[in-house]
Amino acid sequence: MAMAALRREGRRIISSPLISPQPITAAAGAAATRSSLITPEEQVPFGSRSISTQVVRNRMKSVRNIQKITKAMKMVAASKLRAIQVRAENSRGLWQPFTALLGDHPSVDVKKNVIVTISSDKGLCGGINSTSVKTSRGIHKLSSGPEKETKYVILGEKAKAQLVRDSKKHIELCITDLQKNPLNYTQVSVLADDILKNVEYDALRIVFNKFSSVVSFLPTMSTVLSPEVVEREAEAGGKLGELDSYEIEGGETKGEILQNLAEFQFSCTLFNAVLENACSEQGARMSAMDSSSRNAGDMLDRLTLTYNRTRQASITTELIEIISGASALEG
Repeated sequence: MAMAALRREGRRIISSPLISPQPITAAAGAAATRSSLITPEEQVPFGSRSISTQVVRNRMKSVRNIQKITKAMKMVAASKLRAIQVRAENSRGLWQPFTALLGDHPSVDVKKNVIVTISSDKGLCGGINSTSVKTSRGIHKLSSGPEKETKYVILGEKAKAQLVRDSKKHIELCITDLQKNPLNYTQVSVLADDILKNVEYDALRIVFNKFSSVVSFLPTMSTVLSPEVVEREAEAGGKLGELDSYEIEGGETKGEILQNLAEFQFSCTLFNAVLENACSEQGARMSAMDSSSRNAGDMLDRLTLTYNRTRQASITTELIEIISGASALEG
């Protein structure tokens, strides 16, 4: 009861206006009038001196959490890169014999071109996807003409999001979530068979990023010709003219062998391209997350300096106020 009465008495004293024993002058009346015109929102709240330091502390906490995430993502990308890199290097032995036998003809002139653009399904990996899309657009521009038809087959969500904006009518097929499961040749060969069944082509141009190192990748295009074009080029001579020097066994015709070769060549080349692009993706993500972690560290250093300066200025201001108040009481 006594404490409740004391609290009520304290509230009454605080809420009641203070009566000054001295007469109110004109200047004091004008100051009181001006202070009465200030709205509560414009008045500085109690403890506003600590607001700036609290904001800086919150920002430092956010940047520190982001730095932890980027470091964890860098470690995950490094572990995935080691696993995929070995498989990508081994897969290069699948398509190299086809290049030695049939050659690579990027400048062959055909009527029906299909550009197979390989990208990632996730972001935060630098400009690797933009590079593939830019290369595909350049090839589409070069292979287009009044009597030519050029279509897109897109592997990956990021390339789809960019090409849909200006080339939606040229997109023939879109495949996403390719890397949801570990990549193997069986999965990619089924995917290649679906592409061959759904598109008509004279030349398949596979655009991907060839892995060079963790910090570099090379935009690459591999060309797979249809059996008809291969036979036509063989009759014209050149590199493909050497196919007639091979003997055919097993009772199959030349057209059937070329058909089987084209399908197997496309599946092997696509398998290597998907693995090379996955390696480049993880390497680019690793580099991007490393740069982000270093940038977060630099930002933390600047925020720490700002926080220390703000805190020191707040302490200095409080000391000045205490000393001034003590001096006024002594005087």
